[in-house]
Amino acid sequence: MNRTDKTALAAALKEKFSKAQVAIFADYKGLSANQADDLRRQLRAHKTEVKVLKNNVARLLTKDGSMGAHAKDVMDALVGPTLVAFSYGDPAATAKVIHKFAKDNEALKLKDSLMGAKRIDAAAIEQLASLPSRDVMVAMFLGTLNAPVTAFATVLAAVPRGLVTVLAAIEKKKSSPEA
Repeated sequence: MNRTDKTALAAALKEKFSKAQVAIFADYKGLSANQADDLRRQLRAHKTEVKVLKNNVARLLTKDGSMGAHAKDVMDALVGPTLVAFSYGDPAATAKVIHKFAKDNEALKLKDSLMGAKRIDAAAIEQLASLPSRDVMVAMFLGTLNAPVTAFATVLAAVPRGLVTVLAAIEKKKSSPEA
């Protein structure tokens, strides 16, 4: 691959890094072609694209400094064959698939990765994988927002019932012979 091709590839990859919610790096040495295809297939369902990143191209990506210091640190630390999963959708869903695949296939080893412009380590990817999906988190948030309104409506609904009870007690007192 000549210098012009590497520069063009670096520009295309820089675009992918800027669009991705998270870019998860992994060492894939020892994975069979079928296993790699299976991983790609699983990730494609979660709006995730998988690419193999050459170390020279990775360093060329960060040479101008436009991706930030964290990206430069991650790229400079890359050694050996590196797979990058660019997640354009739910980062937690992508992390879950990769984490589960890594547990099932010891050949796939997670490396330090990028979430936006921030560096995250393999432990952070595991934490990301343990998060509920985006849809579940949105539902939990909406439930939290809805809780005060529901409690207020319950209190307001109780006011007429309490008023009826008080009025019935007054009527009962008026009609009792002791009054």
